[in-house]
Amino acid sequence: MKKGKRFRLKQLRRSLSNLSGLPLVAIAVFGIASSLIAIRHFGKLEAWELYAYDRFVRLRPESPPDPRLLLIGITEEDLRQQKQWPLSDRAIAQLLQKLQALEPQVIGLDLFRDFPIGSGRAQLVEQLQQPNVISIRSIDTFAGTAPPPEVSPEQVGFNDLLIDPDGVVRRNLLFAEGEEGGLFSFSLRVAIEYLDSLGITPQSSAKNPNNLQLGQGVFVPLRAHSGGYQNADIGGYQILLNYRSGTPVAREISLTQALSGAIDPAWVKGKIVLIGSTAPNLRDIFFTPYSPSASLGERYKMSGVAVHAQMVSQILDAATGARALFWYWSERQELLWIAIWTLLGGGVGWVFRHPLTVFCSGAVGLGLLWSSCFYLFLRGGWVPLVAPGLGFSLTLGAVAIARSYDSYRQRQIVMELLGQNTAPEIARTLWQARDTLLQSGKLPGVELTATIFFLDVRGFSSIAERMEPRDLLNWLNELLDAIAREVLTRQGIINKFTGDGLMAVFGIPLPRDRAEDIALDAQHAVECALAARDRLSELNQNWQPRGLPVIQIRIGIFTGAVVAGSLGGKDRWEYGILGDSVNIAARLESYEKQRQPDSCRILITQETLNHLRDRFEVESWGSLALKGKQRQVKVYRVLHRKNED
Repeated sequence: MKKGKRFRLKQLRRSLSNLSGLPLVAIAVFGIASSLIAIRHFGKLEAWELYAYDRFVRLRPESPPDPRLLLIGITEEDLRQQKQWPLSDRAIAQLLQKLQALEPQVIGLDLFRDFPIGSGRAQLVEQLQQPNVISIRSIDTFAGTAPPPEVSPEQVGFNDLLIDPDGVVRRNLLFAEGEEGGLFSFSLRVAIEYLDSLGITPQSSAKNPNNLQLGQGVFVPLRAHSGGYQNADIGGYQILLNYRSGTPVAREISLTQALSGAIDPAWVKGKIVLIGSTAPNLRDIFFTPYSPSASLGERYKMSGVAVHAQMVSQILDAATGARALFWYWSERQELLWIAIWTLLGGGVGWVFRHPLTVFCSGAVGLGLLWSSCFYLFLRGGWVPLVAPGLGFSLTLGAVAIARSYDSYRQRQIVMELLGQNTAPEIARTLWQARDTLLQSGKLPGVELTATIFFLDVRGFSSIAERMEPRDLLNWLNELLDAIAREVLTRQGIINKFTGDGLMAVFGIPLPRDRAEDIALDAQHAVECALAARDRLSELNQNWQPRGLPVIQIRIGIFTGAVVAGSLGGKDRWEYGILGDSVNIAARLESYEKQRQPDSCRILITQETLNHLRDRFEVESWGSLALKGKQRQVKVYRVLHRKNED
């Protein structure tokens, strides 16, 4: 191995050691969580969080219509009946007079009346001054509409709605600052008037004097970072609008029905009656979380008076304890929530490696996150979904990809350390033990019983002298490739090439526990030798007309105990097979080189013959002393498989 290659492998192993393990997860979690928090801070995830909020609103069970409310809508048919818009003061006065006869608790008029329209102004003023009638105005009277001048400020509330950047009404503005000072919203005025009959009056919260409390409900104002909002305009006193349902929030009748007296007194007595336009052409319609998409058209909008009814219903429910108000975590808790899910994503990516397992575990994790957020939402909690979901997904993906790349680079290390002569079985074994390999730079030795196979070309030195190096290499590769195929076909492993020969092993890298398996390895080795003899015959016939050398080969086979493991140092080593069995097989191959009865001499010993189970015809060469060995071994030459001609 060249110095540059050794340095590169050492550097590669060091870099993998630095990237692998928990530091990888920590880097991914910190980087992705920090990026998401920064992106979230600048409001880039707000639209997605609001979309998730709308989905939750549509998925949760809807409440039935509020029996405390009655809506009188001014429809397209009403406009045709009245033949004018805005409606005259007389028409509205008649409506209010008819309703008062039915003893409503509160009447909310969501129609601007800052100046006379048609006849009947005196009658209208008389009705507007009734103590249970609430009128409307705009917060900014310079750009909007002023309140009816004849009505007390305590009977007027602003009807301005807060619209999010995507055009959806999700917030309820309870108080605002106008030219005259603090202003109440229309819905809050109506609700307070109704709750007063129940003995519930506005007061400051005991825990925080700056928060409004009505009965059991403490109205905690929205912060700029509440729930999915980021840097939201929180001017005034805002709460999140908790819609009752996407269907009519209360019983609804038309103006024509109300004026004609086609109304059940039970619908009005002691109830809240809200009057406003519902005709789409009047443009007093708004997108809500129940609108699937703003691009689907105005038929998915909700009338302004219906939105105010939703607000009134929410305030009443909160004050009476029927429905809780939304709550939110502090910004620190939300950041911790995001960090936890980001860390979980990294953990999943670290634990699971198979793509299908990663995908399934990721889907389960996202499902658990969604379920947790929806569960909290059903209990009034709006917590971030998109940011932790992205953190989980991105960290899982980043760690999984990094682990995959890590594994790919580890495979490169294994294969480069082994060289190009490595059999797939060895590579798989080393790959399974890669943690030990990368940590210590080598594999521990494993004791096992294997059959060693040595092959060498007879008279190679003289052949090499007569051939050009390039021709010699091509010719030798033809031989070794043919022999290697026979080895691998019979589950053998080429441990190394020895220039003009090779060393193969049958029975590694996994230890053989059964005698049947050890015997099968020995049989495979002998069958491989006989197949090599046949291939050599074919090659010689092919080489002769091409002017290439016709050769003879020697094969030595021995079955016995060996130790298999890494041999060398951390920066340069090979998968080695050591033991006396290896030496005996090598001596068999080189034993009495001049005795070459045929083109392929195959020698084995009694140890291998014991495993062949009388399946091969052999010729005894007696007990011989092999070179370098003190003890003698019984040597046999394999002739052919029995029953073979």
